[in-house]
Amino acid sequence: MENLLVGFAFLTGIIVISSIINEKKTHIPNEIALMIVSFVISAILIICGKYGVLNLNIFVINLFKNFKFDNFILECILGFIFFAAASKTHLNKFMKNIIPIGSIAIVSTIVNAFAYGGLFYLISILLNLNLNFWVCTLLGSLISLADSIPACEVLNKNGASKGITTVIEGETLFSDGICVAMFIFAKGMVTNATKHNLLILLFKEIFGAIVVGLVVSWILFKLLKMSNNPVLHILISLLTVSTSYVICEHFEFSGVIACVVAGMYFAYNRRKISRWLEVVDSKEMYDDFWEIVEMLLNSVLFVLVGLMALSINVSRELMILIPIAILINLIARFIGVSVATLFVGKTNIPGRYNLKEFVLILTWTGLRGGTSLAFIMTLKEVLPIETYEILFSMTMITILFTTIVQGLSTGKMYRFIEKRREKRIEESI
Repeated sequence: MENLLVGFAFLTGIIVISSIINEKKTHIPNEIALMIVSFVISAILIICGKYGVLNLNIFVINLFKNFKFDNFILECILGFIFFAAASKTHLNKFMKNIIPIGSIAIVSTIVNAFAYGGLFYLISILLNLNLNFWVCTLLGSLISLADSIPACEVLNKNGASKGITTVIEGETLFSDGICVAMFIFAKGMVTNATKHNLLILLFKEIFGAIVVGLVVSWILFKLLKMSNNPVLHILISLLTVSTSYVICEHFEFSGVIACVVAGMYFAYNRRKISRWLEVVDSKEMYDDFWEIVEMLLNSVLFVLVGLMALSINVSRELMILIPIAILINLIARFIGVSVATLFVGKTNIPGRYNLKEFVLILTWTGLRGGTSLAFIMTLKEVLPIETYEILFSMTMITILFTTIVQGLSTGKMYRFIEKRREKRIEESI
């Protein structure tokens, strides 16, 4: 219990201090600020440990030695984060952009995974890393998982069209099921387990999750409308998330997609009874609760990801892997988005962007987050330790670069492309 309280105080302290500094000084997306601070803390602790100064790294490692990061993310908070995010999605705008969202979430994710796997496999041959193609593709399947909410925050501040941010948000919400199917498929190939059919896995992950999300939401929303108590509305929404996720886990569907469907279902149907809700929930307790939940859980997640850098094995090989991880991710993402746009078509691209501009925006805003790291950590008992450390380091490097570097430069990238778009439109008139 003592370690639990100390750990909670440690995490909360980082979140509070970082958020205040960011609010007063830096004014960047708070998730990025939290990851930067926690990563800097990790780097300082690693350096102190290497030179025998204070050995604070040992203290922090011992503090969280019994903490299961992967279980915490995948089984405790992921569904609630995605339900909260989906609750803010406007269904009409989502359906208007369903073709680009579906193409990017499905086609881009699959192509990205195989492109990453192929590129990394070639590099592994050159560097004698002793990794086979399916191990590389296993990593690619998880690196393809988008977490672009911080990028959307930057785009919104720069006045980006709702269409383009809806596509990016939609990819983030629905790419999880695709990545999980790819992960199961590639993991089966690596471990020589029963070979899964990828198309069947994709259908099962997506369709099963959608059915579960809709059925559970329909039943529990009926209960919600029977009560005038906003606190009970909150409890029913929590029950919806946990029930949907548990059922999906049992049947091996995507729990995240089910929670996304549930969040969108609740949001859409709450708008239909908005006048009644204005009376029974005049203080907007429901909306405030989920806003706080999303902010709190995301804050904890980004701090934990930064602190997970303490687990990186610092070596000469790591210095070689850093540019490789960054470059392969960008190339694979570019290939995936480029192929996906062939299915989108020029007329379905939002914001009057052309294909090139659309591809560049989506390539640079393809951030990676803690879910990828959590999935990688589930492989610790499956892969040889040397292989696991390579995959963990590659994932960690990619998350840090995409979140910090790409996330902070998204505004400049958008303004550059926007100027080109405006100039192109003016010349065509």
